[in-house]
Amino acid sequence: MINAYRVAEVIAAEQAHADELESGVLMDRASAGLASEILRMLAGSVVGTRVVIAAGSGNNGGDALFAGALLARRGMRVDALGTTAAVHLEGLAAMRRAGGRFSVWDAAGSRSVIDDADVIIDGLVGIGARGALRGPAEEMVPFLNAAKAIRVSVDLASGVDADTGQVLGVAFDADLTVTFGAFKPGHLIAPGKALSGEVRLIDIGIADSLGVPAIRAMRQGDVEAEIPGPDFDDHKYRRGVVGVAAGSDEYPGAALLCVGAALRGQVGMVQYLDRVDGVARMVVAQHPEVVASARVDAPRVTTWVCGPGFVPGDRDHDAVEACLRTSVPVVLDAGALTILAESEGLQQLVRERGAVTILTPHDGEFARLGGVVDGLGRLEAALALARERDAVVVLKGPGTVIAAPDGTCFVDVEGGPVLATAGSGDVLSGIIGALLAQAQARGGMNGVDDAARIAAAGCWLHGRAGNLAGAQGQPVTASSLIGSLGRAMKTRD
Repeated sequence: MINAYRVAEVIAAEQAHADELESGVLMDRASAGLASEILRMLAGSVVGTRVVIAAGSGNNGGDALFAGALLARRGMRVDALGTTAAVHLEGLAAMRRAGGRFSVWDAAGSRSVIDDADVIIDGLVGIGARGALRGPAEEMVPFLNAAKAIRVSVDLASGVDADTGQVLGVAFDADLTVTFGAFKPGHLIAPGKALSGEVRLIDIGIADSLGVPAIRAMRQGDVEAEIPGPDFDDHKYRRGVVGVAAGSDEYPGAALLCVGAALRGQVGMVQYLDRVDGVARMVVAQHPEVVASARVDAPRVTTWVCGPGFVPGDRDHDAVEACLRTSVPVVLDAGALTILAESEGLQQLVRERGAVTILTPHDGEFARLGGVVDGLGRLEAALALARERDAVVVLKGPGTVIAAPDGTCFVDVEGGPVLATAGSGDVLSGIIGALLAQAQARGGMNGVDDAARIAAAGCWLHGRAGNLAGAQGQPVTASSLIGSLGRAMKTRD
């Protein structure tokens, strides 16, 4: 699991190691790690490599300058450009002793230094910076980004908010970020994630003092635990039953995609809600193992997935309400979210149910449900809506955020842009439904924190299926996602 911590938590952990902080030991570890990662990245002869450091007045600038001293001793040519003459004094002195050169940023005179660089180190501002970059830092960043050099950020790309991932102005675009002590949410949440490049974590000795992470990201081993597979004495009902209420005359394919994904999710059975519109015949014709039934209160169903292919209006309202009146987890997706947004009664029903509800909106659906990203960022916005609706929110998009009303948060780092294809969301809801159905049947669903973790595993599998489908060299479609789910479920290499 990747754990990311808010700035206040990281600062408190550093303060808990006050002796090492005040003596400079933490900075020594950070700068040594930064220099080591740059050397690892270059992976060859480094003599004569031209390094430019963009240094601000804070400790990030100090980390960069001390690292510059280490690189200069390896035979690199190091130039530091300060936003001010008052940069970190000890770091500047160390770099100069090693042969590095320093000048204050001047737009006219400093550009040639940047243009000649092989490596640029961004030490402009630290993780505590808030708001848009200003002054020389704001002026420098476009030139740094335009250079042909490899770009490395110290701790976090300047211009990215460490706690939210938001970018309020210009921001450094890193190929590599070397972060210290802990990952920060801004490394994992869009748009900050896209500006972080590869993120390498340096242990500076504060991990024992870190508290509760703000957000987590699943790795392959974490997902394995959510896919137990059949036990030797299992029967189909013990493996879970997914109920699917999906599709319409306009969008019958949504039902086929959602059911197809659920069938590949290791459940014992999929039951399709027959609403006497002809879609059930299509589903059973393509998937003969599916059981079609007009009963929403079927006693064997352990999770309902409701909404893919539904259309706004009154026609599908009853199906959404019937699913929400069951005593099992419900995943509301697509058209069901629009119906929910337009019905105060259904919103109250979500708050009053004794079982978990998971909402899976894209940005437009999120806004219709009352979610607001501007000014908050995706993490805080998803959390706010989860608390308001008393439901787990899966805010889809680049770096899907999964937030529960108790504050449990995950972000998906496996999925990529190949998932932006028609029907992809229908596949995702089927995967999440299958994992929930298994957990519910086996007694592994005890609250919204479990539901958020399971939904995060579903997002990871969805992303892995997309990556596997894309590796075939053909455009990724929702059908190819389903075709790759079997391999994605085999998470063990």
